[in-house]
Amino acid sequence: MNANKPTKAFFIASVIALLTGFAAYITGLLNADMPLNEKGYYFAVFLFGLFAAVSVQKTVRDKMEGIQTTKIYLMLCWFGLGAAIALLVIGLVNANLLLSEKGFYGMAFVLSLFAATTVQKNVRDNAAAE
Repeated sequence: MNANKPTKAFFIASVIALLTGFAAYITGLLNADMPLNEKGYYFAVFLFGLFAAVSVQKTVRDKMEGIQTTKIYLMLCWFGLGAAIALLVIGLVNANLLLSEKGFYGMAFVLSLFAATTVQKNVRDNAAAE
């Protein structure tokens, strides 16, 4: 077994965490009592955050492995991730939601960002080991 290859249990746990975070966030949006345009805002911020988190992980990993990456792209990835987090926080601070609902969206968002990064890393480690 390759030392960098994740265990099957870790891979499955990371996929389950991603699916759990995604399902929780989307279920919350579908059941929320808010206008459709507001639901669309939170959904777009969610997708943007997932993409930015995976892009940061991939770019940092590329750089560590000696694969050429431009500094401007790495900065844009970090900016995108920061912007997604800031947009969610600003939206939730100004939303007419219960504090528990705001916390729910925040936790589902953070869980999904972490899990998406972990799944991407595991997929890449598995591909490198084969």
